[in-house]
Amino acid sequence: MALSPEQFYNHAVAAADSERRLPLSRMTGWDISPFEPEGLRVAPLRPPVLPEPARQGEDPAECNSCRSRDEGIWLDDRWRVTRIGGAGTPLVLMLQPREHYDLPDLTDELAAELGVLTTHIARHIQALPHISRAHVYRIGDGGAHLHVWFFARPEGQAQLYGSWLTIWDDLLPEYPADVAEADAAIVADALIASYGGRRRT
Repeated sequence: MALSPEQFYNHAVAAADSERRLPLSRMTGWDISPFEPEGLRVAPLRPPVLPEPARQGEDPAECNSCRSRDEGIWLDDRWRVTRIGGAGTPLVLMLQPREHYDLPDLTDELAAELGVLTTHIARHIQALPHISRAHVYRIGDGGAHLHVWFFARPEGQAQLYGSWLTIWDDLLPEYPADVAEADAAIVADALIASYGGRRRT
């Protein structure tokens, strides 16, 4: 059985200093870290908050994703893909079910579709010129409606490898929107050809 919130907090704080600051992670020493360890500090670890605050869309009647179910660069009867603007990496896409589901709520049929769609989208992103990898993330703490992120890692940018890519995305200047829109259209058209669905009219 997992540690209770209090046990987890006490376990973590035991490794912290007198200000409840944990040591810097090993990741900050990696050559792909966007931060230099000198002068970098860990924020004090706050005690657990229970019950946890509700995520956006816990009530489907107030879910922003449900209200946007007909929007996106690609749609079929059950899924939609949108391009996320304002990103620093070349392309950020988001896959969501059109109906209100979180990951544990998916039927086996929808879960199978999610796996196939994820593979197709990643394949089409990686086929774009000057893109080396498509990183795929599902986090889920901010919204109750399932959303899977796809980040395109630019070719040759070895410092943007791995788990730091989302942090680099936030630090980089905004990628040219017209280029990202054109690449998103290529991915959407490739998805139609390989999987089906349609562009939004």
